[in-house]
Amino acid sequence: MTDAELAAHLAHQAGSILLQVRASGMFEGKALGKAGDQTANQFLVHALRAQRPDDGLLSEESKDTAERLSKSRVWIVDPVDGTREYGEERTDWAVHVALSIDGKPVIGAVALPGLDVVLRTDQPQALPAAAAKPRLVVSRTRPAAEAVEVAERIGGELVAMGSAGAKAMAVVRGEAEIYLHSGGQYEWDSCAPAAVAAAHGLHCSRIDGSPLVYNQANTYMPDLLICRPEWAERVLREVAELAA
Repeated sequence: MTDAELAAHLAHQAGSILLQVRASGMFEGKALGKAGDQTANQFLVHALRAQRPDDGLLSEESKDTAERLSKSRVWIVDPVDGTREYGEERTDWAVHVALSIDGKPVIGAVALPGLDVVLRTDQPQALPAAAAKPRLVVSRTRPAAEAVEVAERIGGELVAMGSAGAKAMAVVRGEAEIYLHSGGQYEWDSCAPAAVAAAHGLHCSRIDGSPLVYNQANTYMPDLLICRPEWAERVLREVAELAA
């Protein structure tokens, strides 16, 4: 099984496990989110250590160690991206499984279990036609100030959505043109989405235009831009002007 096949398989299987946990009726709300996180994380960590024992591993739900920093190949996973949405029985949550190679988001898969969809780096599809009026996906609860300002400047429309993976995949799936985030994330929030988005021909960077770099000692990654390539230059310019 190739790395990409493994990523897609594990993301799909973890998603199935999460749906089973939710359907069991044993948990609700925050307790459901916690149970889902723990169950999916245990599956992913055990599977990756069995299938790729020589690679590094970083998971949101496992204690981090410095061991991964000496590795070229590091798996970066988020067992449930959008725990709140998962607990609320929405569909805008995701499972992230990515392989970072020398700090770059090279291989990955993002499962959207509520939609029975897995998007993956080894099966890119043509981007759907863009909307005439750009749509920017933003947080349901805390829309990034930069995204709100940029939307106004470019005549865009804000679309509220849950998890980071769901937002990034909305651009891949043609449901939005731009995902501009600031205000804080971690490597596991964006590694798999960035890998999949890049494989589908989207622009992926920090909001200052610098590259996304993974497997850092400090896993905090405060911002990113994932968008259709035709919007990248304009959005980056608008962000730079806001910061000036």
